[in-house]
Amino acid sequence: MSIESRKKKTETIEQLQESFTRCTIAILTDYRGLNTADMTALRRRLQESGSQYQVVKNTLARLAAENAGHDDLVSSLEGPIAIAFGYGDIIAPAKVLASYTGEAKENISIRGGFLGSRSLTAGDVITLARLPSREILLARVLGQMQSPISALLGCLTTPLRGFVGVLQARINQLEGK
Repeated sequence: MSIESRKKKTETIEQLQESFTRCTIAILTDYRGLNTADMTALRRRLQESGSQYQVVKNTLARLAAENAGHDDLVSSLEGPIAIAFGYGDIIAPAKVLASYTGEAKENISIRGGFLGSRSLTAGDVITLARLPSREILLARVLGQMQSPISALLGCLTTPLRGFVGVLQARINQLEGK
């Protein structure tokens, strides 16, 4: 093995290790059946969601995963593998990959991945993809937090509204309306 080849492999391992360490979610896919145009389209969709899609050599990815502390991925790194590294929203790459696997005619499949220090199965990734976005979840939580306060306010103002209504009716009656 030449020195340049060894140096290039070392750089690839370091880059993959840095990606494994820096990402919030990584999803492993089997990309067999994707042609170049489909792979480019998938990469673009993932880049729009703040993710990176990279085809990796299994031996280099195993070394990088072990160095990054993700030993549980080593068993999944068999056959042709591409990894989607998500750096922002953890749901976005899962949604893109799940929608692409649903609409693609090719045999692309999700194999698993990790979220933080937790290992994910293919089913876990699909479950993540079905979750609403972060903004929607925050809006729901805020709505749930406001609901009891709104109900209490309604209960407290109802008797006052009734009293004001009775007073207004009496005023109208005295004015002869």
